[in-house]
Order: sequence, then C-alpha cells, then structure tokens
Amino acid sequence: MEELKKEDNAKKIKNLISAVILLSGLFVGSIFVDVAQLVKGGGFSKKSLNSTDVFEADGKTWVAYQEPGVSVKVVSDENCEACDPSEALVWMRKVMPTVSAERIAYDSEEGIILQEKFGLKSIPAFIFDDKVAETDFYSQAQVLFDQKNDGYLFNIQELGLAPGKFLATPEVQDDDPMLGNKEADTKLIVFSDFQCPYSKIFQSALRANEKNYSDQMTFVFKYLPLSFHTQGNNSALAAECANEQGKFWEYADYLFNRQNAWGATEGTNIFKSYAANLGLNYNQFSQCLDSEKYQAKIDADVAEATSFGISGTPAVFVGDQFKNGAMNADQLKSLIDSELNK
Repeated sequence: MEELKKEDNAKKIKNLISAVILLSGLFVGSIFVDVAQLVKGGGFSKKSLNSTDVFEADGKTWVAYQEPGVSVKVVSDENCEACDPSEALVWMRKVMPTVSAERIAYDSEEGIILQEKFGLKSIPAFIFDDKVAETDFYSQAQVLFDQKNDGYLFNIQELGLAPGKFLATPEVQDDDPMLGNKEADTKLIVFSDFQCPYSKIFQSALRANEKNYSDQMTFVFKYLPLSFHTQGNNSALAAECANEQGKFWEYADYLFNRQNAWGATEGTNIFKSYAANLGLNYNQFSQCLDSEKYQAKIDADVAEATSFGISGTPAVFVGDQFKNGAMNADQLKSLIDSELNK
C-alpha cells in the first residue's frame, strides 16, 4: 500500500515538473520570438510599441493614433468615371486617418442590400461603422452623418461634392406642372427657383426645346426656393396659385422675365398684379396666395430635393442623367438627344 502511494506521488511530481517545463518553454519561446522579430525587423514588441508614437520599418513610417480604427463601405460603380471615390477617400483619411475602406459594387448582392437598407439614391455612397462616432471628426461634423440602422451614412453633397450617378429619380406627382406627353417614358424633371438667375437661363432653354420633343418626353417642374432668396417662396406660392387656374407656364415665364423687378420687392402685392395682367381670376388668386394654400406642396418638393442631396438650382434630371447649373438651349438639346438615343 505504501509503495502505491510513493508511486502515485512520484507521478504527480513528474507531471508537475513537465507542466513547469512546458510553461517555461512557452514563456521563454515567446520572448525569444519577440526579440528575434525585433532584431530581424519582422515584428515589434509591445513594450517597444508603447514607448513611441512614430517608427519606420521596410521603407514605411508608422504613426500611432489615439482614435479607433474605423471601417467604411464605399458603394460605387467601377464603370462610372464620375463615381470614383478615390478623391473623397484621400480627403477622408486626412481628417480620419484610421479609416479603412472596402469597395462594394452597387449592383452586387451586398450593394443592393445596402441600397435598400440605407435608402441610397446616389453613388458613391459612404457607410461607416459605429466606431466613427468615437472620432474627433464626428464630434465636430455630426451634421454630415445620418445614422441609419447599424451604420452612419455620410452626406458628401453637404461638402459640395456632386453625386457621380443617381440610382433613382424623383417621383412625378399628378399635381406637378407638366408639359409634353405625360405618358412618355423619358422625363425631364427640374428643381427650380424663380429668383435664381441660373434657373432663368434654364427656363429659356427648356421653353426653346419642349415643343420639339413634346411627343417624346414629359417636362416636369418642381419647386426649390433657396433660403437666401427673399421672394423665392412667395414666387413659388404665386406660381402654384396660377397653376390652380391652368396658367402655370405663362405665369412662370412672366416671373422669370421680370425677375429683377419683383426680386427687389417685399410681400405679395406684385404677384397679384401679375395675375391680373395675365387675365387670371384676381380674387381667387389673391385668396389662394394670402392663405399660402400650396405651402405643403412646395415643402414636399424641397424635402424631395433634399433627399437627393440637391441644394442648388437648377437641378435637372433627363432620364437617369443629372446636371446642375445653367444650360443653354443647345446644351439641353444635346442632353435630351443623348438620353433618347440610348
């Protein structure tokens, strides 16, 4: 019995010694590997990394940051030159140097899921993970991010960067002012401001072209009165009151042709006088304008423009092509032809 106890104790001691040797070997081995990597330039010890903010290896300079690593999914189209996100990513890495980007094709399975999940209407689109909320840039520019589901959609349009390609177009409502063939597949949709000089130039181009394409296209007008135009909203309300009496386009032309005159006024009296000049029912028009009857319609157009990242006028969709800024008649004709000939 005593011999069995001695044998059992001997086994325990042997196992203990084996465990000590194994653990010691692992510990010494880890030190050896760490030191070996440091000597060879293949790795760096934690102690060494903690003692410096900048170091060089293999021709590269490594810099330590206090901010977390941030991932961004970039939805784009490699066949669309205007959709190239490279320039935007260079800028982003200047303000968020810990960003790592993953490019995703807009028409891939994941790209389609992201479009639906985040309501993407244009590309390139930048969707950050939740780590972005821990960065200094986010704390200073939170207004540029739209938190949706489990990500943060970055609004590049707020920085003045135009979309490379739209994935959707604005919806045409029955009460939108229209010209041409309402059943046509191809639609020209313009967001315009009666007090904007560039919108005035575009209106002239539209009117020069609409008769030649009246069978092939629908021409649609949407309101986007800009906040810094003091009479922008009043003029839009007046145009809608004219639209109520079937005189939108005549009234719109009248406004654009006298832009400087009414733009220097206040209130709505001048718009009422224009209605009388054009033979509209003055009492009906005045009541419509005084009650701001169509403010909800104008607000809806503004909200729709905002959802597409549009903040300036004129903003023009011809089919799925988008252009912003003034165009003359020849430039608009070329854009229309290129869409119809697809």
